[in-house]
Amino acid sequence: MGHHVCPWWLGYFLLNPFRRRGQNPAKILGPYIREGMTVLEPGPGMGFFTLDLARMVGSSGRVIAVDIQEKMLSKLSRRVAKAGLSERVLTRRATAESMGIPDLAGSVDFTLAFAVVHEFPDPGRFFGEVAAASKSGASLLLAEPKGHVTDEEFAGELSAASQAGFRINEQPSIRRSQAALLKRA
Repeated sequence: MGHHVCPWWLGYFLLNPFRRRGQNPAKILGPYIREGMTVLEPGPGMGFFTLDLARMVGSSGRVIAVDIQEKMLSKLSRRVAKAGLSERVLTRRATAESMGIPDLAGSVDFTLAFAVVHEFPDPGRFFGEVAAASKSGASLLLAEPKGHVTDEEFAGELSAASQAGFRINEQPSIRRSQAALLKRA
């Protein structure tokens, strides 16, 4: 399983509005996000999903966007401010070793891991950190690009998630992705 990090400049291509035709954030996330939730978004890039998440959680919710690349977080912060959603989105810089989220222990309702787990050197550590941050019964939407992640690699990620205490709840259909909605025990 590779753990090459997406270059920051590719973030501009990922924001392409045509992407919404096949991967509309509101349609993908609508069934799972409610007002007032605390959402963890590792690897948000420049925020393709972040602004929609912030609108969905409303003024009483929050989105914690964690990325390893300062340039991604900088662009994301500008987009969030321009949209008037700064009070709902917290950005954090991760390291190669950790997302640095121990202060979130037991507080996260939903985690969006969209095309990001394959970039982590240790999926087991990733799912362990997410599990520690998640409330009992919290959901995690795992989606990996079919072109980047093989069936075998995705199965390995699901196994690592299971070892961290997550169980498959459903397997939603997301264009060009392998996906699973997981629930924390």
